[in-house]
Formats: sequence, C-alpha cells, structure tokens
Amino acid sequence: MKAHETVMGWVTAELQSGRLSIGDHLPGERALAETLHVSRGSLREALRVLEALGTIRTSTGSGPRSGTIITAAPEQALALALDMQLATRHVEHAHIVEVRLLLETWAAEHAHEGGSDRAAAAQLLERMDEPDLPVEEFLQLDAAFHVELSRAAGNPLISTLMDALRTSIADHTLARARSLPDWPTTAARLRSEHHGILERVRAGDREGAAGLLRNHIEGYYRETADVDTGEPRP
Repeated sequence: MKAHETVMGWVTAELQSGRLSIGDHLPGERALAETLHVSRGSLREALRVLEALGTIRTSTGSGPRSGTIITAAPEQALALALDMQLATRHVEHAHIVEVRLLLETWAAEHAHEGGSDRAAAAQLLERMDEPDLPVEEFLQLDAAFHVELSRAAGNPLISTLMDALRTSIADHTLARARSLPDWPTTAARLRSEHHGILERVRAGDREGAAGLLRNHIEGYYRETADVDTGEPRP
C-alpha cells in the first residue's frame, strides 16, 4: 500500500469512529509517522497528495489555523480529475454541458421551498448587475450563482459536482467569453435570464425554472460553439 493510501485509510477510520472530525488537527509529523509506521519523508509526500485532493490543509506558523487540518473539499479532487480528463480529450466540453443540464435541471425540479440558497443567489445577481463588471468577475459570480441554485434540492453531492464542473472549465469559459464579438450584449442577456430563473425558483415553479435553466445553458453553449473551432455543435 502506498503511503498516501495508508494515511488516507487512517484518516477515514478516525473520521468514521468519531475520534476525528472536520476541522480537527492531525497529530504532529513525527507522531503520525510513528503511528502509521512510515518514514517522515513518505508521510510528507502523502500529505501533499491529500492536500491536492482537498482532504487536508497545511499551514505554517502558530495559532489555531496552523498545522495540518482535516477539511471537506471533495470538489477540489473532482475538479483535478476533470482537468486531466479534459486535457487528454477523454472528456469534451460538450460532455460537461450535458452533465450540467442533468444536474441543474434535476436540482431545479427537486428544489425545496425556502432556504438560504435563494438569498445567496439573489446577492450574487445584485453584484452581477453592477455596470462595467470585468468579464472575469462576471463569470466567477455566474459560476457561484449556478452552484447556489443547485443547493436548492438539498443534495450536497449535486452542488459538489457542480462546483467541480464549473472550476474545471473556468479557463475555457473565460477564453470563450473574451472571444465573443459583443460581450456586453451577451452579459446583459445572461443577467436577464438569471433573474428569470431565480424568479421561477422563488415562485415554486420547479418545471418552469428547469426549462429556463435548460434554455439558458444550451443557448450560451450554442452562442459560443464556434469560438473553439475544434468543438462541434451540440
């Protein structure tokens, strides 16, 4: 068994038993290496792998936020895996659009009434309505808006997958937006569509919200399909 698998197995067992919880510190490097019977060099390599996977966070210095802390960021590992799949062209962006449609429309169709996600989504739209907002910031808020909406179904795996998907295509999405001939017009249309979607969600019109989301996602993909000449239309 590789060192990171040994460490991961130990952390998993400790979490399952309740001896450790999210936010707790791992034991010191020397103590943990002795407990797991691995060298300190192997342990450091293992901790770097786990940090890349979003399982832990390491910080130097002193204080309660220093040291190695157990975190819950599964979207980090999923985004990393998707980045590699996209880089090797095993997965295309058209595939991600299809998965987004499945996740987001399902979340809209199964949205719970009320919830803080509506308020958070509305705040994001207020920020997106600011004039002369840089395209980079607009797209970051756009991604956060879609993730917040996906929380409405109360399924944390849906929002985690959404977060990973949006992170993995962030650079590609920015390149496409910058290549559009009239980004301000496109941004205005996207703002209007966002407000319409949120209005349907607030009104409890699940089917209407899902339909608007589908049109919104497919419409933007069609609009930008010719930007990357190697990518076919859906």
